[in-house]
Amino acid sequence: MVSQRAIERGKPQLGTLGSGNHFLEVDVVDTIYSPHEADTMGLFKDQIVIQIHTGSRGCGYQICDDFLRILANASQKYHISLPDRQLACAPIKSQEGQDYLAAMAAGANFAWNNRQVIMSLAEKTFLETFSLSPADLQFRLVYDVCHNIAKIEKHMIEDKNQKLCLHRKGATRAFPPGHPDLPDKYRSIGQPVLIPGDMGRYSFVCVGSQNAMQETFGSTCHGAGRLQSRKRAKMMGKGRDLFTEMEKMGVFVKAKGYHTVAEEMPYAYKDVASVTDVMEKAGISKKVAKLKPIGVIKG
Repeated sequence: MVSQRAIERGKPQLGTLGSGNHFLEVDVVDTIYSPHEADTMGLFKDQIVIQIHTGSRGCGYQICDDFLRILANASQKYHISLPDRQLACAPIKSQEGQDYLAAMAAGANFAWNNRQVIMSLAEKTFLETFSLSPADLQFRLVYDVCHNIAKIEKHMIEDKNQKLCLHRKGATRAFPPGHPDLPDKYRSIGQPVLIPGDMGRYSFVCVGSQNAMQETFGSTCHGAGRLQSRKRAKMMGKGRDLFTEMEKMGVFVKAKGYHTVAEEMPYAYKDVASVTDVMEKAGISKKVAKLKPIGVIKG
């Protein structure tokens, strides 16, 4: 199901961030909103935490590229009329549909492994830099989740509990307390939800709420969202010392290229607090903690 080209593209990229909005961010826990939920996750005020946002890299990109061609042909084969030429699909129980789901799962597994490698490298860096033992550092995972993937889940449709193939794009899962698909540790508080903001202001840790199951198929936002296109953001950054600007905000940025930083400057993004507040007021997800960045590594 996964092409040799996808495997070869992924091999040298395991343990790498990639470009665009992918990052490793060192944060400090600035505010605790829900003490019980925070304590369950092991979060406390002034704690140093790390966020890692990256995915399946070239492996996933190639899987997508490969199956766009396969599914474009499948759409014609199964006489499916689509409203946009950029769309492609196949019946989920067809061979093409099953092959895609299997390949997508392989891409998701690559992403999980990729983040685990990066997490291990980050732990090693902290241990060596501060001359700490693992027992002193207490470096551990709070939660890891993939987004932009399809999940087979059960949801209520017209008062019937039905099995669906649910694809979250620009969203992340936010199951409520008591949901059977949650790990035992978090079943009493709901699914941890990680909502990154821009690299100059803050990010949020939330939990899923019951209303999400009725309103959004158990989903909430997974980021701030852009205010400006990458091209526009780069134009605004032209001639400016963006690294110094970020240092004045108390954030040290390490990146390979100037253009990557220009594309991801705070002015290019919405204020993520306004997005998380909307979700909380709608009863979709609940804020647990606010994280403030102190250091960012970009691909």
